[in-house]
Amino acid sequence: MAGQLVVLLLGAVTIVALTALIGPMVFHRHLLQTDLPVDGEDLVHIERAYRDALAVSLGVGGAVSLLAATVVTWSWVRRLRHKLAVLGRAAELLSRGHYGTRVPALGAGAELDALAGALDDMAGRLDAVERNRRRLLTDLAHELRTPIATLVAHHEAIADGIIELEDALPVLEAQTGRLSRLAEDVDVVSRAEEGRLPVVRRATALAGLLELSIAEWQEAYASSAVTLHLELAPSAEEIDVEVDPQRLTQVLGNLLGNALRHTPRGGHVVVACSVEGEHVVITVSDDGEGFTAEDGAHLFERFYRADHSRSQESSGSGIGLTISRSLVEAHGGSLDAASEGPGRGAVLTIRVPRGSARG
Repeated sequence: MAGQLVVLLLGAVTIVALTALIGPMVFHRHLLQTDLPVDGEDLVHIERAYRDALAVSLGVGGAVSLLAATVVTWSWVRRLRHKLAVLGRAAELLSRGHYGTRVPALGAGAELDALAGALDDMAGRLDAVERNRRRLLTDLAHELRTPIATLVAHHEAIADGIIELEDALPVLEAQTGRLSRLAEDVDVVSRAEEGRLPVVRRATALAGLLELSIAEWQEAYASSAVTLHLELAPSAEEIDVEVDPQRLTQVLGNLLGNALRHTPRGGHVVVACSVEGEHVVITVSDDGEGFTAEDGAHLFERFYRADHSRSQESSGSGIGLTISRSLVEAHGGSLDAASEGPGRGAVLTIRVPRGSARG
């Protein structure tokens, strides 16, 4: 505010000085041009009267203008300082980790409103990141608890001579393998969500990729008495897609493993593929457990399981679907899930941009 007052004061002094220097000269010239019968003494008196009137007018006008400018400037600066204080308090709270802080619309001009909006968006993003971080740590601790407890229990049993090392080895290997897979899955999903997961696209024969994925799972399905087969639409038999075959195979493996876990003995899983416009559509359908609409809204979240009573051993790391969606989206596609309800099966649908048909 002091700087603005200095500028106003300098402007006023400049106006007064120029008026005092130029005004009398112009007045004197015009007075001589009137050819009025005035002698030298009258001319001096008239010019003195003009100077006095000019000085009084400039003084009063300048004082009133300066007072008005001071009041307006003080009011504007006071309002601006209040708005800036709101932004400052919000920034300070965010710096202290209070990510739930929200910045209201200031109504203080386009620039400050844009700054407030950007700060509010940043606060919202930080809040979401912090909530996800806390949830991830909580869920991760929950996921680690069971295998660690199993390892500790078997270690104590071996130390006490209750069981032999050879008898405990299968359990120890299974639990350490589970911890290793969990660590790898967490790393993959984190890199995928941050855009750091490399996706190397190349023209890939879609039919061959699907047939290979089916073949890799046939033995596991047969041992669980679940039927698995592939249905290729004629339009999809000669299609090349620009994908990373390793990543898409990983996605299909996650979906097939998920379908197998949730389909009872005697059930059926169908992998179908067709072409719709500019996209290739791959569906993995089962007649197993299904899920509710509420569960469907959270199905792709980390560590979410629709059936909370399902054992840890049968439910995987809990982030396979999260990884799968991230990988499909990295290809410019989408992954969705649908079910008509519990006990009525589920359909997971992959959509990726199509390639060129082989001639």
